[in-house]
Amino acid sequence: MKAMPICEGVYWVGAIDWNLRNFHGYETEKGSTYNAYLVIDEKIALIDTVKEGFEGEMLARIRSVIDPAKIDIIVSNHAEPDHSGCLPAVLRAAPHAKVYTAAGAGVKDLSAYYGDLGYIGVKAGETLVLGKRTLTFVPTPMVHWPDNMVSFMTPDNILFSNDAFGQHYASDERLDTECDLPEAYIQARKYYANIVQPYGMQTGKALAACAGLPIQTICPSHGIVWTKHIPDILALYQSWVAGEYDDTAVIVYDTMWHSTEAMAHAIENAFLACGLKPRLYNLHYCHNSDVIADAMTAKYIAVGSPTLNNNMMPSVASFLTYFKGLTGNKKKSIAFGSYGWGGQSPDQVQEMLAACKCEALLPAIRQAYKPSAEQLEKITEDVIAALRAQ
Repeated sequence: MKAMPICEGVYWVGAIDWNLRNFHGYETEKGSTYNAYLVIDEKIALIDTVKEGFEGEMLARIRSVIDPAKIDIIVSNHAEPDHSGCLPAVLRAAPHAKVYTAAGAGVKDLSAYYGDLGYIGVKAGETLVLGKRTLTFVPTPMVHWPDNMVSFMTPDNILFSNDAFGQHYASDERLDTECDLPEAYIQARKYYANIVQPYGMQTGKALAACAGLPIQTICPSHGIVWTKHIPDILALYQSWVAGEYDDTAVIVYDTMWHSTEAMAHAIENAFLACGLKPRLYNLHYCHNSDVIADAMTAKYIAVGSPTLNNNMMPSVASFLTYFKGLTGNKKKSIAFGSYGWGGQSPDQVQEMLAACKCEALLPAIRQAYKPSAEQLEKITEDVIAALRAQ
């Protein structure tokens, strides 16, 4: 396994996790990479490490360039184990290396995971001279842990951006000029929606802190490296941070005997009649993390559930719990559901959507037993009226 050059004297020496399919409940159907970067200068620096279990892959890539024992400096931008898990292994290979991390939270978190390894805490604006290159440290707390920071290296003008601008995306290609770019954008959107979205305010501050930097390369901790398409990914992040909507509506539901599904299609017809683009997700088949990627920018969300044992379906409760933790902007909402003899689920969905800071377009829509064509038409008409009254 060989290091992959980013520019002269800077190499990607991370690991590719082709088989990762779940990350904290987030479905990673494209796998991931754990990115680490080696800088060769008068002092040799390693920016981050990789997840435990991948140390052999990372050290083999480092050895393709230098003896790991020559590493002088390790920068830990983030203590989460997918970034720092191999720190002890690297220090065994490079026992004289000094570890730099965010003062306070970074030192605290690394110490909690690995014990006191003599960490050096750095603050905002502090610099570290490697030779002809200089690293400047910029704290980005809560993007998405308290210890997060980014490192900017001159004169190459490389931003080692940590989790910002990343993607869970396994690929042999390392640069945005080489990869399947549309797929990289899809995975960047899904990553933001499922990892970074709750911290939009803090991410906005981080973007502002980096706005004046003459960035030529962005090296994130997961996925591909941004070179040519930096303005595009920055513009997407600005849009997501601002909570901008598109002309879509997300309809999320589960169904037992297709009654709630029929209601979902009636609501779909209402959105279509009002010039919106509905996207339907049956939770029996669709993963929460995929729904969230579309829901993030949708102006409207409709959630439906049959009543099961006086409650909403577990799949719908799971989605709403996940949604509550991630929602980054207020949405207009519709709660709906079918039932046989109970009928509690529509109100429960409505209450949960309110807890997600959604604004109900109309009272919860409920339907006993199998809805007739006339009843479905009435649902469509009611939703159209509520949408046009906005």
